[in-house]
Amino acid sequence: MPKISVEIPQELLDDLDEHVGDDGKFVNRSDGVRASIRKTLDLLDEIDERHGRLTDDGTGSEAGSETGTDE
Repeated sequence: MPKISVEIPQELLDDLDEHVGDDGKFVNRSDGVRASIRKTLDLLDEIDERHGRLTDDGTGSEAGSETGTDE
């Protein structure tokens, strides 16, 4: 699995940490970040589908589209 490095505001890390651990929703920060990315991408796909922007492969990429969202 590739590793990436990102800068995240402390406020977001503090909020994420409240959901990490034995009593939390995620086993570690990485798990929480991956789940959040998946959720965001699913929401963007739903928006693209409502606006008729999904391609046959379901990526939401269309020729001439720069961002893929209006939101």
